[in-house]
Amino acid sequence: MTQMTRIRKLLIANRGEIACRVIRSARALDIATVAVFSDADAQAPFVAEADESVALPGSTAAETYLRPELIIDAARRTGADAVHPGYGFLSENADFAEACAAAGLTFVGPPPAAIRSMGSKTSAKQLMAEAGVPVLPGIAIGDGEQLPTGLADRAETEIGFPVLVKAAFGGGGRGMRVVATPGELTEAVAAARREAVGAFGNGTVFLERLVERPRHIEVQVFADSHGQVVHLFERECSIQRRYQKILEESPSPVVDDTLRAELGSAAIAAAKTIGYVGAGTVEFILDASGEFFFLEVNTRLQVEHPVTEAVTGLDLVALQLAVAEGKPLPDEAVRASLSGHAIEARLYAEDVAAGYLPATGSLLLFDVPSLPGVRIDAGVRTGGQVSVHYDPMLAKVIAHAPTREQAARLLARALAETRVLGVVTNRDLLVGILREQDFLDGHIDTGYLTRHDPATLMAGDERRLPVHALATALADQALRRAETSVLPGVPSGWRNVPNARQQVGYQVAERGFEVEYGIRGPFVDAAVDGVELGPVLLHSCTAAEVDLQIDGVRRLVTVARAGDVRYAASAVGATTLVEQPRFPETQQQATAGSLLAPMPGTVVRVEARLGDSVHAGHVLVVLEAMKMEHSVRTPHEGTLARLNVSAGQSVDMGTVLAVVENATGSAADGASGRDGARD
Repeated sequence: MTQMTRIRKLLIANRGEIACRVIRSARALDIATVAVFSDADAQAPFVAEADESVALPGSTAAETYLRPELIIDAARRTGADAVHPGYGFLSENADFAEACAAAGLTFVGPPPAAIRSMGSKTSAKQLMAEAGVPVLPGIAIGDGEQLPTGLADRAETEIGFPVLVKAAFGGGGRGMRVVATPGELTEAVAAARREAVGAFGNGTVFLERLVERPRHIEVQVFADSHGQVVHLFERECSIQRRYQKILEESPSPVVDDTLRAELGSAAIAAAKTIGYVGAGTVEFILDASGEFFFLEVNTRLQVEHPVTEAVTGLDLVALQLAVAEGKPLPDEAVRASLSGHAIEARLYAEDVAAGYLPATGSLLLFDVPSLPGVRIDAGVRTGGQVSVHYDPMLAKVIAHAPTREQAARLLARALAETRVLGVVTNRDLLVGILREQDFLDGHIDTGYLTRHDPATLMAGDERRLPVHALATALADQALRRAETSVLPGVPSGWRNVPNARQQVGYQVAERGFEVEYGIRGPFVDAAVDGVELGPVLLHSCTAAEVDLQIDGVRRLVTVARAGDVRYAASAVGATTLVEQPRFPETQQQATAGSLLAPMPGTVVRVEARLGDSVHAGHVLVVLEAMKMEHSVRTPHEGTLARLNVSAGQSVDMGTVLAVVENATGSAADGASGRDGARD
């Protein structure tokens, strides 16, 4: 008989929104909580929300959240009797689960043997095949193992191109490459192995058939220590960028009752095969014919668990804690039913237009509206920092409604009203997807964002840029007026030469905007890029908020600033603008032909030497940020005339990495931080 153990104090071995989420359920169960935090997270919300917290010296994950001995020591020092690993970090580390047990701590997760059996995707596939779960054929290449002779020929014969190269011990899109032809295979395997080693400490990869236009369907399973295993229906996770989910929903729009029963049976069989206990997810890919194949088992709580909670009414974290205490699954979990539809959006700090590059900085404003039917799981707040050290997810916004269309509309509205200033986010992309007709019709798969141009999805109202440019210029002049000590009683924007207009330049992505304005009491004469704007009436104007009416249409624009970067947001979208110097000093400009760092990160490799001839598209420098590799390539043929970085060096965004001269010996035109394409 399973022994019952009451959890009295729970240490959360994680950070951000999942730490806040676990604390919320633990508090409702009268379980005391302990947070652990890195130097970079000292002011994060989850630290303040926990009853106690313990500092882990250092900022990187390797120095802090990935150190089992520090976590267990923190539990000992605070008297915690259980550890919840959240997701990521040590959540699927069997050695950590064993170390917790050895220290007398209850690990809120599956048995170490179950974790270990699923730690390698290759061995997991073999186990599933033996259990009768459908799997795809594949070829494994062990950590440090030499590439097999004739690998490309084997791949073509046993699998067929295109193939997918995947890290055996990873997830989240790291260590994954699509290979279209045999000639690309060797480099793709090498790159995937490097990324897998950096992210997971093991370079084992495997090759499997790439299913064309698949859907990513996963099934939530729950098992107790009394032998009972149930499934809590499926989640559709097909909207992805770089193999990472950004929108998830339950139920799937294409799964009917028959397919749902088949998926659930396969998921339960998978869980029983490995002796699973607790919350887990069995992931499948679904092809156009409705046939599904096993992908992996995530032996932890998933990021997207809130959509399952919304449609079942269950608290999955509370269930985890109950199962960890030795209790059987309650009747409401065993007899769970679906109610309505839920969609979750992951709000990331990232520059979509630049290839989903992670963004860092201070959150000058973070505000998600509280609407009926909308849930917000956030790990940040206004004034917080988005660090280069961790995943750039800011929050999850979840909408629950009676139908899928209603849920999509509700979530789009909540995101459209969201204000995040201080970092670039994917908010407009999420809103664009939720309002796009193919998505609303359920015509989605993992290639959705390759067929639908993100720039088009994010475009929104074409009037956004001129409106935001003018509002930003007016907010900036209001700030200067508020800060001046000369004639402080003179109204903002007043000029003793009435016909003179102020001029200011901004850059948005690759496009420059010249704004001209003259304030005449409540009226503004304005032009953007030489185009006169309709009658402009200024209702109010401060450094942070501009209420203006253009051609009879009134809008409220929020503005924040960090250095020369401006962040503007309104009902028509969000815009990041860079103020251009009025009198630029040419000697401070980047040398033509410069390749600039597109983000802060660490130099992983330098792929050329000083004086080398390089061709267009040549990878010069590989950066790593948030455990993902980003290749910076030269946009033109030339000679590497200057190399400013070396492997292991940390760089800031905009750092000049290298300079490429053209064939005549002069620096090529068009220096830009966006010259290099990123993988």
